[in-house]
Amino acid sequence: MIEWNNAIIIGGGNLGDRMGYLIEAERIISTLIGSIQLKSGVYESESWGFESDDSFLNQVFVVRTKLSPEFLLDKLLTIEKMLGRERNLEKSYQSRTMDLDILFYNELVYESNRLIIPHPRIAERNFVLSPLVEIMPNFIHPITGFSILEMIKRCNDQSIVKVYE
Repeated sequence: MIEWNNAIIIGGGNLGDRMGYLIEAERIISTLIGSIQLKSGVYESESWGFESDDSFLNQVFVVRTKLSPEFLLDKLLTIEKMLGRERNLEKSYQSRTMDLDILFYNELVYESNRLIIPHPRIAERNFVLSPLVEIMPNFIHPITGFSILEMIKRCNDQSIVKVYE
């Protein structure tokens, strides 16, 4: 029997109808991946890792799924493409309609040539930690041993992240 898992996914983008893309991502995730158990508010932030005039909207989803981590990644990449994501393989960080990343998968520590769980840059990014601390402040990072609340207090990222109205 296949077991249920909790996948913590962040979605976000800075091109086009940012809010519309988040709403559509949520709908497609519910259809293709599993039921959304919990979601953060929507947060607005400046770009991270590159310069852009367009701010990002981000939201975290806790999804109950039976998909394996690798198959989940495949589905998320499909959803990104459905929402107009075009990847430029020559640039690591760039503007986009939608980016979907697996932050955590239960308490799993996993690494393949395509995927690292937990996401390796969670602790460096306020735009990830802010929505996470809203919905799961006491979740313990399986590698660092710190709670999300402890991680946001330790984060050196000075970028401004605010709740999107």
